Amino acid sequence: MALKATVFKATINIADMDRYYYDEHVLTLARHPSETDLRMMARLAVFALNAEPRLNFTKGISTDSEPDLWIKDYSDQTELWIELGQPDEKRLRQACGKAQAVKIYCYSGRSAELWWQQTKHFAQRFDNLTVINLHEEGIQALSELAQRNMSLHCNIEDQEMSVSDETTSVIITQEMWKG
Repeated sequence: MALKATVFKATINIADMDRYYYDEHVLTLARHPSETDLRMMARLAVFALNAEPRLNFTKGISTDSEPDLWIKDYSDQTELWIELGQPDEKRLRQACGKAQAVKIYCYSGRSAELWWQQTKHFAQRFDNLTVINLHEEGIQALSELAQRNMSLHCNIEDQEMSVSDETTSVIITQEMWKG
């Protein structure tokens, strides 16, 4: 019998001073059985960094044909393809061919740096590709805020995101590798 996804609910208040975006989102996240709290919370952080009314979570980890998040236009064309982790060259080529803009968010410290050293030459050929590293310490601390029902506040300014709940505040720093 296959394991089912665990459902998490999150209310997230976003104040993004870099993009002048201020809104509250009520989200339902399905954590795949093979997904960790760290990866799920990285998805939530990436949602906050790119939040807008048409941004949606996809089937993500359970399918090869969809990214983790995306924005589709009204004619079902992919405007923004967002991938977490360290995709291979085939996946990068597929994403850049299907979407107007592609963002890759890395979050696993030293292994992400090694992946980027191997991939950056290949990635330079794609004008619609942005690669961002989320510092591992911040994402690790964010994973400790994971609860089945979450109420979080995100403040984003100068490429730094502060995420807090009732008791804890976490800082996540971004490093632009390509963009």
